Amino acid sequence: MTETAGPTAEDLEAGRRAYELDRAHVFHSWSAQGALDPLTVTKAEGSYVWDGEGNRLLDFSSQLVNTNVGHQHPKVVAAIIQQATTLCTIAPQHANPARSEAARLIAELTPGDLNHVFFTNGGADAVEHAIRMARLHTGRHKVLSAYRSYHGGTHLAVNVTGDPRRFASDYSDSGVVHFMPAYLYRSYFSSTTEAEECERALRHLEDMIVLEGPQNIAALILESIPGTAGIYVPPAGYLAGVRELTRKYGIVYIADEVMAGFGRSGKWFAVDHWNVTPDLITFAKGVNSGYVPLGGVAISQAIYDTFRDRPYPGGLTYSGHPLACAAAVASITAMQEEGMVEHAAWLGEHVFGPGLREIAQRHPSVGDVRGAGCFWAMELVKDRDTREPLAAYGGSSPEMNELVAALKADGLLPFANFNRIHVVPPLNISEADARRGLEILDAALDVADRHTRTV
Repeated sequence: MTETAGPTAEDLEAGRRAYELDRAHVFHSWSAQGALDPLTVTKAEGSYVWDGEGNRLLDFSSQLVNTNVGHQHPKVVAAIIQQATTLCTIAPQHANPARSEAARLIAELTPGDLNHVFFTNGGADAVEHAIRMARLHTGRHKVLSAYRSYHGGTHLAVNVTGDPRRFASDYSDSGVVHFMPAYLYRSYFSSTTEAEECERALRHLEDMIVLEGPQNIAALILESIPGTAGIYVPPAGYLAGVRELTRKYGIVYIADEVMAGFGRSGKWFAVDHWNVTPDLITFAKGVNSGYVPLGGVAISQAIYDTFRDRPYPGGLTYSGHPLACAAAVASITAMQEEGMVEHAAWLGEHVFGPGLREIAQRHPSVGDVRGAGCFWAMELVKDRDTREPLAAYGGSSPEMNELVAALKADGLLPFANFNRIHVVPPLNISEADARRGLEILDAALDVADRHTRTV
């Protein structure tokens, strides 16, 4: 990006006022309210944000891994403005050009015959509706989902989730059964190779299906590459094996691409890495970079046919909202015209992959590096041999907080979860900024190294 002027005195005063009002009135998600000290953002452009003190930070988080085209992309901003001058909102029972075109573009990108799109407000309700479709399509109720997964914060979606955010809301009444995922670094099957992990994880999954009763299972939902759960890329053959098992037992396969989709992994959808076609795909985030809330479900022909003459019992007031869909059309078009997906794949192969592996060799606190495209995780440990994490599963730690503070102090806005730092910048980040971010991460990891037992 070109260098632009930082925030003005008015921006700083607006930031101060925003912080005061936030602490007085805003209730934040996933947080204990009393001790919260949120970062105030007054401005953003490209791969950068400015905080309330006027500091410019390189955004290696893409916020919640959703600003795939970066901040304030002029084509997307212009599309929202143009749509607002024409049609700000309309009820979902009416066709409108923005929604129709967004659906066409998405259908062109999805694999196989997933040629129909139901629009939602975000990823969680996309998951809710995908499961509802699967249950009505099959006449079954149970849902299989992996541990170490995240599928949303609404009631069913958070129960489908396989991480600790589920615990407070889980009363075992949602028909959800969790299984162990394929995750080689912390293998639940004592695997030492990808081939072993794939074979053993699939055997475990089939055992779960048989023991739970396939005649009772409506759907299996799986993040193609899990996001906040750790960006642990499945071993070769695993997703194809999952697809085979779901076909064998008549189970609807839902691919959760809310975070991994729309170019994040260097493919339009992460399932494309393994040429797998699910029955349903849930999406959100990168479909329009979060400029206006939007999610959806891409639907196969067989499931669409279930509702050809039978009403689908579900809907939302803002399904296919014109402003959100106009942003999606502009975002997808910009990604295509500017080669962002290809750029993300190139960065993963030539910058992030090699760069993170080199950093890992220099820092004993790095236990594992994994990812694809602009979708990487660095797992931090106190001991490489025992793989003891730098923060316990389900929480943070003073050590991780110290590292995050060091990264921000050096000008990098990170995405941190449990004992991991995720490297997830916008897909159109420049090579120079990508390498600068890695340099900041490399230097800050000295903080983490001080807490290892191998120093």
